[in-house]
Amino acid sequence: MDKIASFTVNHLVLEPGVYVSRVDVDPATGAVVTTFDLRLTAPNREPVMDTAAVHAIEHLGATYLRNDPAWRDRVVYFGPMGCRTGFYLILFGEHSSAEVAPLVRSCFEFIRDFEGEIPGARPEECGNWHDADLTAARWWARRYLEGTLEHIDEAHLVYPEA
Repeated sequence: MDKIASFTVNHLVLEPGVYVSRVDVDPATGAVVTTFDLRLTAPNREPVMDTAAVHAIEHLGATYLRNDPAWRDRVVYFGPMGCRTGFYLILFGEHSSAEVAPLVRSCFEFIRDFEGEIPGARPEECGNWHDADLTAARWWARRYLEGTLEHIDEAHLVYPEA
């Protein structure tokens, strides 16, 4: 069995950043999609995010991205990595990390500054509505912004050599 692309990235040297994970053509539709690795923590070297923070970020990020006037029609998916070190953002079309970094930054600014009820966090809207922590989500968003997104450079836009 072939190893999937994300398992070929050396997670021992991976740092927080915005990386193109893969560019694919959907065989059924011919649509080109780009998958981004939005890495918030250094895998295996920093603590992972707790599930309640991840869940809140997922709801807020998906809401923001699907409402952004310039990008909403290109958003296929925004959701967490199982390892809880980041998120995947999948967009229609072929895009670079540098091109989407401003979108990611504005998304995480939205999360950092969000106040009120988390969108989609009611029992009739979500299968685990009570497991969401806005305070923790805001903390992780601030950390990602200050530590990575506010001064992102090429080293945090391209995967390190394996």
